[in-house]
Amino acid sequence: MLHKTRGIVFRTIQYSDTSVIAKIYTEKFGLRSYIIRAIKGKKSSSKTGLLQHLSLLNLVVYEKDRGGIQNIKEMEVAWQFRSIPFDFIKGAVLLFLNEILYKAVHEEEANQPLFDYIFDSLTYFDETSAGIENYHLYFTLGLTRYLGFFPRNNFSEQKAYFDLREGLFVENRPFHNNFMESALSRKLNQMLEAEASPLTLFENSGERNAMLSNLLDYFKLHVPGFIEIKSLPVLQQVLR
Repeated sequence: MLHKTRGIVFRTIQYSDTSVIAKIYTEKFGLRSYIIRAIKGKKSSSKTGLLQHLSLLNLVVYEKDRGGIQNIKEMEVAWQFRSIPFDFIKGAVLLFLNEILYKAVHEEEANQPLFDYIFDSLTYFDETSAGIENYHLYFTLGLTRYLGFFPRNNFSEQKAYFDLREGLFVENRPFHNNFMESALSRKLNQMLEAEASPLTLFENSGERNAMLSNLLDYFKLHVPGFIEIKSLPVLQQVLR
């Protein structure tokens, strides 16, 4: 049966000399694998351009009840990135976000709030010029809300350490190593309460890298099978 849906390209994998398998997170069905044929050749450049990292698409797809690899009848751009392809900082951030999403989002069912969060965040990032060096921190933290482990913001002067295992602030340093020190915990509290803009909250790469390292550890603790992010060194080098 044919269906119309929006989709976000997570990854493409070479299938044959002329075909690829595209992992696309769809609005209507969740994560799906689609075979795209005739991807190489004189008439294929338009298809290749549609399948870049986190491309936002309008799709007409065949949905088979038995699952497996599906087919696409039609695809077109839902949102044409205007700044990301021409900004090397935004490009590095996008690659990082792409890898986070690919390794954290595995739902094979519709999740409208999660889809909207990803789609709207990407269009906002494409349009904004403010705080782009820190945007990945806010996106990564915000993603936890839709994956089911958004931090409990019970920060206070007494509860000044964020326990990564429990997902909340505690009074004393835990007896394990999965926690944020008080200064970084305060920064996390400010992020959760949106007390400061990305431009002013993280003013140097040291603070930014420390927060990101802890957020990635948080994902490892709460997302089964979440592994190292290979694009991280590139991102950190670009944002030095």
